[in-house]
Amino acid sequence: MDHETPLMHEAKAWIKRKNGTGEIIRIVQEYQPGDKIKCFKLYTAFEDDADYLGRILFDTENYWIYDGEILTVDEQEQLAQFIINHAERV
Repeated sequence: MDHETPLMHEAKAWIKRKNGTGEIIRIVQEYQPGDKIKCFKLYTAFEDDADYLGRILFDTENYWIYDGEILTVDEQEQLAQFIINHAERV
């Protein structure tokens, strides 16, 4: 992931939840030119009062960390992989 190129402003990703159901998560990029850390906030999708699920941060080496308490490790990995694989090149 090129950290000097904006990736996306907002996207929706389907993840398989720990209880076996699927859910669509809204991913909102919080980006400022010059930021070394890329931040993606995570929300439930399609709700007027969406639940905040935490955020995923990427460093300049493309390592990521989840900042939150709701998602399992598997769910975090699914979302991080989505962000990496579906990055828009502008």
